[in-house]
Amino acid sequence: MTAPSSDLLLDVQDLKVSFATEEGVVQAVDEVSFQLHAGEVLAIVGESGSGKSVTAMTLMGLTRSPNARFAGTARLRRLDLVRARDDELRAVRGEEIAMVFQDPMTSLNPVQRIGRQIVEQIQAHRDVSGGEARDQVVGLLERVGIPRARERFGSYPHELSGGMRQRVMIAMALSCDPSVLIADEPTTALDVTIQAQILQVLKELRERTNAGIVLVTHDLGVVAEIADRIAVMYAGRIVEEGSTDEIFYNPQHPYTWGLLGSITRVDRPRPARLPSIPGLPPSLITPPQGCHFRPRCPHAHDACLPRPELLARLGGGESGHTDRCVMAPARKAQLRRAGERIGLVAGGATQ
Repeated sequence: MTAPSSDLLLDVQDLKVSFATEEGVVQAVDEVSFQLHAGEVLAIVGESGSGKSVTAMTLMGLTRSPNARFAGTARLRRLDLVRARDDELRAVRGEEIAMVFQDPMTSLNPVQRIGRQIVEQIQAHRDVSGGEARDQVVGLLERVGIPRARERFGSYPHELSGGMRQRVMIAMALSCDPSVLIADEPTTALDVTIQAQILQVLKELRERTNAGIVLVTHDLGVVAEIADRIAVMYAGRIVEEGSTDEIFYNPQHPYTWGLLGSITRVDRPRPARLPSIPGLPPSLITPPQGCHFRPRCPHAHDACLPRPELLARLGGGESGHTDRCVMAPARKAQLRRAGERIGLVAGGATQ
């Protein structure tokens, strides 16, 4: 665990989220812990169904329902977002913590003009007139790259392209200069040009306001471009966490190897077939005993049957690089080198 710091914005400890269904209890998030500091970009990566979006939406108070159960803490400065009252959450949402949702078409009100939707958020938190709020919104739309922003103020969501709608969502999230921004797949289904523009907007936000950003994505190219630290999630758990360089160049968990190995490398010969992780993610109603990745891992053995802890196994631990794989680091390095020779693992030098 990182030592307490004056610039600590978000401190999530042992967060658990489960949902009661007709088939049984779904343990969507299982004792997830991480911290976010001012000016930092933390990327949470993993396959669909790994618990990334549920974690993010729980921090916003958007998974509360009669069939949901929560444990652990998620402190935004002094406020515990898990146990906060609805009125306390409304006071900080948009002001202190904001979110860019995955699908802007379903997140924007289809019968309300985009400018009015952002004005409404500003006036909910700031004592400004309608004219002042409108000018702020036009400036925000210009900042995120919306052409003819004053004209687009009166547009409906369906009149904009997917990339422009995503930029409107980012403008709304930035409208009150939040300390923490959660971006859930902000570049999904966008072409690379618009993707680059959106990443530039996020970088400018960090530089201008020193905000902390939680980037939820499965796109490792985006992660390499912007993230400072990476948390790899699988079946509701964080299985590895470290700096971007550590995760890309010295990954320690076989699941991380699989994620990296599924990306083509421009500095290596083109493979005949892109490697993939065998099998499917497990059921979160009846997950495997011990390591959840064990049924899909080619290196599984009896030591994987007890529940593995998230530990620093490389020695030193000054960087905070942790993982849940019980194999010795020397054995991992040997297996990774062998995998790289046959194109099953992407990575750089090992320790």
